[in-house]
Amino acid sequence: MGAEERIADAVAWRPGNAIKRAEQALIAEKTRVLRPFGLTVPQYAAMYALSLAPGVSGAKLARYCAVTPQSMTTVLKTLESRGLVERRPSSDHAQVLVTRLTRAGQALLRKADAAAVAVERRLVDAFTPDEAGLLRDLLERAVVVLEDRPPGE
Repeated sequence: MGAEERIADAVAWRPGNAIKRAEQALIAEKTRVLRPFGLTVPQYAAMYALSLAPGVSGAKLARYCAVTPQSMTTVLKTLESRGLVERRPSSDHAQVLVTRLTRAGQALLRKADAAAVAVERRLVDAFTPDEAGLLRDLLERAVVVLEDRPPGE
């Protein structure tokens, strides 16, 4: 038995391996379809979140997009330099920047979102409706189990 087969056999029972491979395949495909729009997956995710919740904080955007706050700052600066978002001081807190999509950002997001949704639709269409629902339920349960840490940790 070769090294690759030994590794595959050793990790076959581990759900984390399958989850990671699926995530990598999804991100790779979204990266491919977003490239013509000049967007990365985190940039697209930030723009999408801003389209749903204009003015949401950078920290909340970072959590939604599963990146660090520092990475989100870089994402937003890049989007701002391209004229896709605007950031202005909050009327309530001068230290807080309120971020919104510009008209150009909204227009680009509409096009990029169609491409990203097509990837998600292709994935969902590989399953029956019951299977797709079960997959979501099982993944949600995995998140709950992993986020529910034993006391004292």
